[in-house]
Amino acid sequence: MTWAPLLLADPSACLRWLVLRDLLQLPEDHPEVRELEAARINDPLVAGLLPQQQADGSWKPDLGSGSALKSTALALARLGYLGFPPDHPAVLRAAEYLFSQQESDGSWPLIERPDHQEGVGYDSIPLQTALPLRGLAACGFAADPRAERAFEWLLAQRLPDGAWPTGKAAGVLGFVAGYRRLAHSRWGCRSNTTGALICLSLHPQRRSGPEARRALDLLLGRETRERQPLGFEVARLLGAEPARGFFTYFARFDLALLLDLCSRVAASPEDERVANLIAFLNQVKGGFGLWEYLPRPQISRWLTFDLLRSLSRLHPETGWVGLEPRTPFQAYPRSPRRY
Repeated sequence: MTWAPLLLADPSACLRWLVLRDLLQLPEDHPEVRELEAARINDPLVAGLLPQQQADGSWKPDLGSGSALKSTALALARLGYLGFPPDHPAVLRAAEYLFSQQESDGSWPLIERPDHQEGVGYDSIPLQTALPLRGLAACGFAADPRAERAFEWLLAQRLPDGAWPTGKAAGVLGFVAGYRRLAHSRWGCRSNTTGALICLSLHPQRRSGPEARRALDLLLGRETRERQPLGFEVARLLGAEPARGFFTYFARFDLALLLDLCSRVAASPEDERVANLIAFLNQVKGGFGLWEYLPRPQISRWLTFDLLRSLSRLHPETGWVGLEPRTPFQAYPRSPRRY
């Protein structure tokens, strides 16, 4: 277990606290756990975030991009990832701000990028609700009645094959670009399906439901092993990567995120696709038991923690095995020559 002293030597009090709690399984009343829990407020990841919160509980768009709604959802997702509870004052104010922006049908307003106008022409896009709902669910508000209405809206957008579409315009399903295609869904969008599945995986009951399992089954059907984006979502949550895009928000196929979803939805490590994913991760593991995030090496200890936590949650006796076949994936296949 050579990773333990390296992770516990990290300057981040948040990371050390999470390692003690989630990897080493120390009780909450352990003196060191209690000491680090109190020290988290001074961690730069938190100390640089909380002062930016506005009086109404929101964060200005410069934290993410596009709108205060999206920036607040991202800030709440970070605080949830760092383990801050729903009764923390900053978390509670942010949650109330997001709920105050919620529509009567349970959704949130369609976020439009003013620079590219990505949302123009669409009546609904699943990510418009998945992004704020993810932040709320990450901080423990998944079972709140207002959040449950959002889950019902999100499930109502689901396609018959179990995926989520790009969106709808005048009742017509939106175009799915090649990089966002799912291997076994005609109209399913991988970015929107990933966003919806993250929300379901953070719900205490819905995470084990057929909707979550079907979505994960579709994502596992994409047979790719991309090393470069491994850990991108962790880096984005911590602010090391920008939070750009809307349709493209989950465009990168991050295997660390996929493994986290496997662990939360309780996929079995005996599933051939999950077993091959784990084997690939073991192949790219670096020295001293650490995984490196190639674009931002300073995130490597966080990535290592995230992967180790996901691996520790996978149990063959309680997991399920999907049936979706593995399919070689190519975003834009070459057209056959006419001659």
